[in-house]
Amino acid sequence: MKGMGISNRLLGKKNVNGKPHIDSLAPSAALPGGEIRINGSSLRPAELKRPRVQFNEVDGAIVISSDDFLVARVPDGATSGPVSVTANGHVSNAQSMKVAVPIADNLHPVTNPALDSEGNIYVTFSGSRGQQVPVSLFKIDTNYTVKPFLTNMMNATSIALDREGQLYVSSRHDGTVYRVAQNGTMSSYAEGMGVATGIAFDREQNLYVGDRSGTIFKISPDRQTFVFATLEPSVSAYHLAFGPTGDLFVTGPTTSSFDCVYRIDSHGTVTNFFRGLGRPQGLAFDVDGNLYVAASQNGKRGIVKITPDAKASLEVSGHNLVGLAFAPGRSVVLATTGAVYHLSWSIQGLPLLPE
Repeated sequence: MKGMGISNRLLGKKNVNGKPHIDSLAPSAALPGGEIRINGSSLRPAELKRPRVQFNEVDGAIVISSDDFLVARVPDGATSGPVSVTANGHVSNAQSMKVAVPIADNLHPVTNPALDSEGNIYVTFSGSRGQQVPVSLFKIDTNYTVKPFLTNMMNATSIALDREGQLYVSSRHDGTVYRVAQNGTMSSYAEGMGVATGIAFDREQNLYVGDRSGTIFKISPDRQTFVFATLEPSVSAYHLAFGPTGDLFVTGPTTSSFDCVYRIDSHGTVTNFFRGLGRPQGLAFDVDGNLYVAASQNGKRGIVKITPDAKASLEVSGHNLVGLAFAPGRSVVLATTGAVYHLSWSIQGLPLLPE
């Protein structure tokens, strides 16, 4: 009898006459193509038939089907709204989820986008190593109109703005950080930064530059350069963000699938803040001190939230994410390897340059 019970459960016969019910979605936000786990009961029809999952009335693909949970892929064209499951001729209750909206594609960011005080978005077309591309940096205005902004930088990598709104961009090709004027002309700000990748400003307007071969440089406002900290080399880039207490947080993907987020205090002392992410890349903080990282956790790719006491959870599901930047109106701009998206997220970002 015990064996029959297992057999019946696997066939979905436990709830032949049951109406499907959704208890929760995990996570409750995604990019198109991201995978969502739907938890509930009576979610699979009898006789191993496939249920139907709709994201705001657009059908999604079923990846895994069982009675008490489904894994479904968010389809292209889906928008924020109700998710429902149809099984055994019954439609479940609806649970709400957020779906990111594409802003622009045919880009090549390798870390966080950047936003200025007016809400314009800056994003790179970084290109492969040593590749000269027609446009290195694009500016996307508040109407989501994409315009070329910078044309003559090779391997534009990370973007930061200082308190005056002046734009800075690193080049991993020549190890230089450039200051870029609003008319798109650029001048060298700091040279000799190794393989210059992530950049970020602290409250005193010191600029920090991650040389992925193992060094975090600190450049004072009068352009004196110091070695601030040393880390394990990264196979791709260092990504930098300052937390609410002034500590610098750094990710640097290695060949491991169990990478660290490092915390570096004002004296340059490095500690492991969190270990257990796959290929962690761009990162940003909310006003409550939660850290959000583009990474994989337990094999699931997206935006991982790490609380101040180092508890991690997948908050946004999506493939190929490389970074994020909080935007006005409790929203976030998400960057993949080829596009940028906007997500209304009900989370207030930490200002990058607090007064």
